[in-house]
Amino acid sequence: MASTDIVDHEPDTGDFRQGLIDGLSRDPKDIPAKFLYDERGSELFEQICETDDYYPTRTEIGIMETCLERVSELIGPRARIVEFGAGSGRKTRMFLKALESPAAYLPIEISKAALRGCAERMQTAFPDLEITPICADYTEPVELPAPPSSVGRTVGYYPGSTLGNFEPDEAASFLRRIHDLCGDNGGLFIGIDLVKDRDTLEAAYDDSAGVTEAFTMNILDRANREADADFDRDAFRFEAQWQPEHQRVQLRLVSREAQTVHVGDTPFEFEAGERIVTEHSYKFRLDQFAELARDTGFSPVENWTDDDELFSLWYLET
Repeated sequence: MASTDIVDHEPDTGDFRQGLIDGLSRDPKDIPAKFLYDERGSELFEQICETDDYYPTRTEIGIMETCLERVSELIGPRARIVEFGAGSGRKTRMFLKALESPAAYLPIEISKAALRGCAERMQTAFPDLEITPICADYTEPVELPAPPSSVGRTVGYYPGSTLGNFEPDEAASFLRRIHDLCGDNGGLFIGIDLVKDRDTLEAAYDDSAGVTEAFTMNILDRANREADADFDRDAFRFEAQWQPEHQRVQLRLVSREAQTVHVGDTPFEFEAGERIVTEHSYKFRLDQFAELARDTGFSPVENWTDDDELFSLWYLET
């Protein structure tokens, strides 16, 4: 079973603890968004994608239903697909099913539990497909196994609006790494969320069901469990704010009172109203992303949007 053959580069607990200490030492305080995706966080994110307020998932799926035949033509046969981040796999199954005789599927995911579940679901859906799950922090350099000689091309797959979680310079660096990873004659099929009105954006990131709040608060539970921290969940509240001057939604936890929190033996002082930034979700204009793609070595081939231009999908080539 492919799920038992995980290529294991999982970061250890010390990496999380040090990342937490480094983030809380900054001004303003932050926690890197990648740490939100432990097993429980990954489960909650999948629930976010199903909420009424969260438009990106259903909009992206709608676009995929209209463009995948063309995407398959552009990619060609025997492609090796590398997915950055392994979710429930609904969109991935659509993508792989549309391709002509895909040669291999390599999901890269920081959470080993989420990765194992993804690999098992994909192996069930595609029993003849070679699947190599890689447990690693894909925001850092990752080395892929050498492709078989029969592979047509290596294509990165990065659905959702996750590129927006990087700061602008980090997003550019990440795209350059994908470009180099996919090599000559490679490609990238990527989802990009677009700039839109404040109400739609803030509702999407602070849904009425409270799932995004639970997802964000979960990082405090993880810190207490894995990093010897002593956060009191009730001493923080969740906020999501659209910041048009930066073209981003900022998600943060706000201290309700003056307090001291420890991570191991390291104390951190909070004033009432002080924030921990947990995530930025940057949004793009179509021309803006095309320029970013070119600046990082890609050639934009085609892009597709929904009728309201809420979201876009792009196929890029190296």
